Amino acid sequence: MEGKLVECVPNFSEGKDEGVINAITSAMLTVNDVRLLDVDMGADFNRTVVTIVGSPEAVLESALRGTGVALESIDMATHKGEHARMGAVDVVPFIPVSNVTMEECIKLAEKYGTEAARRFNLSVYLYAKAARRDERINLPDIRRGEYESFGEKLSDSNWSPEYGPTKFNPKSGVTATGARSILIAYNVNLDTDQKSVTNKIAGKLRTSGVLKKDENGEKILGEDGKVERIPGRFEYLQGAGWMYDESTAQVSMNLLDYTITGLHQVTDAIRELASETDNCTTAGELVGLVPLQAILDSGRHYLGHDDEESVLIQNAIQGLQLDQLGDFIIEQRIIEYAAGV
Repeated sequence: MEGKLVECVPNFSEGKDEGVINAITSAMLTVNDVRLLDVDMGADFNRTVVTIVGSPEAVLESALRGTGVALESIDMATHKGEHARMGAVDVVPFIPVSNVTMEECIKLAEKYGTEAARRFNLSVYLYAKAARRDERINLPDIRRGEYESFGEKLSDSNWSPEYGPTKFNPKSGVTATGARSILIAYNVNLDTDQKSVTNKIAGKLRTSGVLKKDENGEKILGEDGKVERIPGRFEYLQGAGWMYDESTAQVSMNLLDYTITGLHQVTDAIRELASETDNCTTAGELVGLVPLQAILDSGRHYLGHDDEESVLIQNAIQGLQLDQLGDFIIEQRIIEYAAGV
């Protein structure tokens, strides 16, 4: 798999029936030059996240074939789950990995929308970097009201999809596709069972920060009537305090652009803030796969200089404590290695 490499992470609104998911992924893998990296089924969410990588056109066709099977197999009229959703194929993001620009992934999203509408008569919105309207950049803004709202939303010209019909299909619902940077889901465990400790740390680091409050603990409103916030330290970072288990609290994060806010930067900041309460980090945890460059950046940081790739990877693993909860197998956890690049 040399040359251009694109990741696609379609989310399907089925997390209980393994047969349906197997049929979807089997169809996706009928395309040459595509590799399946991960299938994450969630029964409570009733949702499955599939991760594939490959050349741009191969990944596009693979996503379309999976879409066709999903639309045949999933009936949104009877779907229930804890995760917000709006369609059988809820969202299809295209993500540049190697030798591919964001603009190329935007074009892939546009091709997906065109073909999904043509082949399946599917209503498709563009979001993230592919969005054509500001109110459609953020997926939650499109998904607001969820599946149940789109019978009415589609009749509103302000919510006409970029592709496909404006008449609601109760079986398939609607789909969003777009282009975005790689999202890294990363958690850091602390030697405390107090979630309040990690909540406070997360609030100081995440982009959205924390609410401003007066001396009585009441929210402070700005002139526009909206609650004012104290911004966090980092850009493109989501975060919250969470519990890893009954005795271990963690800072749970999504790094939305690791080239701006990296793994080592948030880890060092957590260690700094944890020391103020006499706590220490005990482990780093990656959920899903991580791009090689993010690991190499951290390896250089902890080593203090550049070196061979293998040396940088080992320094990143040690510096981020990625081997404390189990072996960190690079062939399974780093995208380029898992893809055989």
